[in-house]
Amino acid sequence: MKPAKLSSHMNNTPHIIVIGGTSGLGLALALHHQALGWQVSVVGSTAAKIADINSQYPMIVTYACDLTDQDQTQALLDSLSGIIFQRLIYSAGSYTNERIHQLNQADSDQMLAINLQAFEQIFRWASSQLKQRLKQSHQALDLTKNSRLSLICIASIAGTMDYPYASLYAKSKRAMIATASAYRAALAPYDIQVNAIASGYIDTQGLRDLNNGDASHKPFIMSTQTAVSHVMQAIDDDVELAIFPRSMRYITSILNHLPKPILNWLLHSKLDKTR
Repeated sequence: MKPAKLSSHMNNTPHIIVIGGTSGLGLALALHHQALGWQVSVVGSTAAKIADINSQYPMIVTYACDLTDQDQTQALLDSLSGIIFQRLIYSAGSYTNERIHQLNQADSDQMLAINLQAFEQIFRWASSQLKQRLKQSHQALDLTKNSRLSLICIASIAGTMDYPYASLYAKSKRAMIATASAYRAALAPYDIQVNAIASGYIDTQGLRDLNNGDASHKPFIMSTQTAVSHVMQAIDDDVELAIFPRSMRYITSILNHLPKPILNWLLHSKLDKTR
């Protein structure tokens, strides 16, 4: 797999790779890092979005990949192996509203592949790349606090809830959070930072498309720039699991402290009413 364009990689400039970086929060984070002076590579699956980035942001290097295809994903990783990067953000995701639509085989396969399988494949590769780089370095790496070697995954506040009737989306995001936590423990001896982000509703085009063009009715919805600020603060503070906005963090914390039978009854009852 070849990048849509090539760029020189200066040794003194930190480099970030954003998987799922051609739209939504992923693109916003990519542009934020570019504004901070980082070299940026983004991975997406939609040709039109990649073409828009190539046109509007020519300094960003783009890669096309269908993350549901393990062979394509491995080819992507082979292409990225030549990049010396300091940070990787996994922002790719797939969502089906299981309260409205019966989960079919295609939706199930796609959510499992993107939200969990490709995430695990890419995090495994990225952690290996960063560890190998550290082992091969014969001197301390010149890294500032803001360019510390780091792996970041964008999960969801849905993944912070633990109950039997959770959707596949919520269960896959919960597994993502648990996986990131395991990587954080495993990479601590290497001083490689790992953070998971569990946000509430973000006013992205993708969310609006799922809600007939208007997602303003979603509780505690936040702008993309507000979400970027929360994510960057969590990275700067090295928060293992950043849950925001604060109001939803409080609500999920209260719900998770309820006795399991009550929590199951509340959430299952609400699920039945929305089908």
